[in-house]
This record gives sequence, structure tokens and C-alpha cells, in this order.
Amino acid sequence: MGDIIDFQSRAKTKEIQKQLKSGEAHIVDIAEKRAEILQQDRRNVKRTILTEFIAVHTVLPGMGLLKVTLYDINENGVAFDIEDARGHFSAGEEVAMRVYLNHQTYFPFVVKVKHVKHVDDEGVHRHGAEFVKGSINDVALHHFVKFVESVSAALKHDKGDVLVSNINS
Repeated sequence: MGDIIDFQSRAKTKEIQKQLKSGEAHIVDIAEKRAEILQQDRRNVKRTILTEFIAVHTVLPGMGLLKVTLYDINENGVAFDIEDARGHFSAGEEVAMRVYLNHQTYFPFVVKVKHVKHVDDEGVHRHGAEFVKGSINDVALHHFVKFVESVSAALKHDKGDVLVSNINS
């Protein structure tokens, strides 16, 4: 009996004691909760790298480039946001896109918009689109997605470490 934890005596409220006594209470797996938190952190870091590091534009024939905010990416497609004032695409449209690696270097690809929804609190239209297979740069796009997925799993947030301005003091 020394290995059994008496939850009833440790319950902080009468309601929890009652649930434990009646068998209505359930035990939460801490490892499972931790894994959920880590997965959410990875998603947040991935969204940070996508929105702040990777420049993505759509190509509007006869008009030029429209900067969009990449919201998510996976092996099948992307989710991207366009500010309300800029308008939005419709489901079924094929859209040429570019991922810029610097101000002049990019690789193009094509997506087909599957759905669009307005996100009121962010003032954007979020587009879900799938990659058009057999179009340009399938291989580069595949490797780019794998790069983002693998890097985002290992990224850390800078907690404001002190920067050294001169090592010869």
C-alpha cells in the first residue's frame, strides 16, 4: 500500500473530493499535456518564422506582385493571409506565388485556392491553397517545406541574451 497515492486526502476542494469518492474524477496524463504544449510551441515558432522571415508574394497578371503573409505550410499546400484592403482570391483560382530568399532571388510555384475565410480580429482574408503538382519547382518546393518543418522543430526563442559589442576589453 506504500506505493498508492491517496488523492482524496490531497484534494483541495470538497467538489474534487466528491468526484474522487464517486469515481467521476479523471486523471490527466502529464506527459500527454506536455507533448501538446510542445507541439503548440512548435506551431507558434513555425508561424513566427513563416510570418517574419519568409517573404512571399502572389503574382497578379498585369498588375505586379502582392505581398502576402504566409500563415502555414505543409507538403500539400499553404495558408496565407491578405489584408482586407487588398481584396482576396476566390476558391478554385490558380495563383502564381513566389518565395523570396532575399530581395532579388526567389523561386516560383503555383497553388490552387481551396477555401477563403475572413478573420475579423486580424483584418485579413485567410486562404487555404494546395500546391499544383506538375507545375514549376515541385522538387524545390518539396525541399523548402521539409526545411521549414525540420528547422521549426529545433528553433528557440531569444530571451534577450546580452549582446557583446566588443570582445577586446
